[in-house]
Amino acid sequence: MAKNNASFVSRHRWIVATFAIAAAVVLFASLSRDPAVPVRAVAAQRGTIRSVVSTNGKVEPLQNFEAHAPIGTTVRKLLVREGDHVKKGQLLVQLDDAKARSQAAQAKAQVLAAEADFSAVEKGGNREEVLTLESQIVKARTESDTAQRNLDALRRLRQQGAASPGEIKNAEDQLKRANADLNLLLQKQKNRYSQPEIARVEAQKSEAQAAYAAAEDLLNQLNIRAPFDGVVYSLPVLPGAYLNPGDLVLQEADLSKVRVRAFVDEPDVGRLAPGDRIDVTWDAMPDRTWQGTVSVIPAVIKLHGTRNVGETTCVVDNRDFKLLPNVNVGVTIITAEHRDVLTVPREAVHPEDSKTYVYQIVNNELQRRYVQTSISNLTQVEVTGGLPENALVALGPTNSKPLRNGLAVKVLH
Repeated sequence: MAKNNASFVSRHRWIVATFAIAAAVVLFASLSRDPAVPVRAVAAQRGTIRSVVSTNGKVEPLQNFEAHAPIGTTVRKLLVREGDHVKKGQLLVQLDDAKARSQAAQAKAQVLAAEADFSAVEKGGNREEVLTLESQIVKARTESDTAQRNLDALRRLRQQGAASPGEIKNAEDQLKRANADLNLLLQKQKNRYSQPEIARVEAQKSEAQAAYAAAEDLLNQLNIRAPFDGVVYSLPVLPGAYLNPGDLVLQEADLSKVRVRAFVDEPDVGRLAPGDRIDVTWDAMPDRTWQGTVSVIPAVIKLHGTRNVGETTCVVDNRDFKLLPNVNVGVTIITAEHRDVLTVPREAVHPEDSKTYVYQIVNNELQRRYVQTSISNLTQVEVTGGLPENALVALGPTNSKPLRNGLAVKVLH
């Protein structure tokens, strides 16, 4: 039997060799074939996508008031505390104003004296001088009238031959002297002071009024009042403390609306447009968002720390006074928003020269699909063409195998 088997093999050796080669090819093919690569995948779906600029910003008062010490002085009384809501005209802080009050009183006295001098110039002298001059004018006018009547009487007598030419001449001379005295007094009443004298008195009056205004202004600065309804958000002084000229005493602001100054990195400045929506967040209140719109497009790039930034601002409603001046906030500027559009995760999109593609999974195999895209953000990309809705796209392998067209894959859910 063994002899017969050996004889069969020897006779059909080529058939056996053929089968062996075929089995080796099948075995090699099975060993060399790549196993399915496990990948993460997601379906392209419709939704809303926003293109945003994320940065930081700072809160500023929209209407702000700062009070500084006008002179070296001490704090006499604090009438408010930080956080107090105050009304326009309310007295907030009193600084030591004793010296200023004395200066104001002196300045007021100088004003009254200067006004009296000016009034005297306008009226031709003080009251006593005016009354004396008026009395002299009345007397001179009487003498003039008497001399005129005397001359008229002598002229009538001359016509009757009862008066001599010498008497008439004396009467005429007396009238001239009386009129001259009267005219001198009238001129003195009208133009007693020269123009330089009038100018000097006017200057003294103006100087006294300016000194009094300055003294009053100093008093007002030493008694600090609220210029508008608002909140006292900074009060860095204590009663009795000494203040140097220029030291900050108090800050008040109307916090019903505040300005947020956002620092936008230079590459993102060109994406901004007036009216872009801004969302403001604060770490101290993580569940709260304030909203505004871009009001200013940066006109210059500045160095902010280690960053080159453009500054844009927005005004946000703060009627509950939660946002405080000078706090640092997070700022998200929505530069574009598209609704009901096809989106895929950013991880699924691959650039190739000037083109963009994704790997669509069809029958557990990757197929490269070139797509057209629009706006994007940190997580999503809008696909406007080249990919059907609900198409399954690969995100990435779970091992080190690179993705390629035609690769067999196994989707992990």
